[in-house]
Amino acid sequence: MPEKVSKLSFEEENRKKAIFDGMSARNKKRIQAKGYEDWDPFLKPNDPIDIRTDQKRHTASALTRKFLRTCSHEEYSNAYGQGVWEICSGIIGGNDRYRAMYEFSCWYKDFLRDGDL
Repeated sequence: MPEKVSKLSFEEENRKKAIFDGMSARNKKRIQAKGYEDWDPFLKPNDPIDIRTDQKRHTASALTRKFLRTCSHEEYSNAYGQGVWEICSGIIGGNDRYRAMYEFSCWYKDFLRDGDL
């Protein structure tokens, strides 16, 4: 079987080997099962959800604060604020579950306004 051509520099290969050698036997076995050659210990982590932004570059936390400032404090509870945070971060993150909630809410508002559709 031909060896894969490494895309890592000599220094990166040495760091990869050092990382691998410092791992527990269980983690080594897991990496070997998937293929040591395909393993990349230098992958960049995903952005935290607070850094994800909408089309206008607002974060979920900024949008949540902005929305809650428009509500009187007597109108909402901690559960209300948590719900705002969840749907905001879900929509910004592209989660189908929250997009469906939003679309249903818009449809239901029109349904109540216009009567039977």
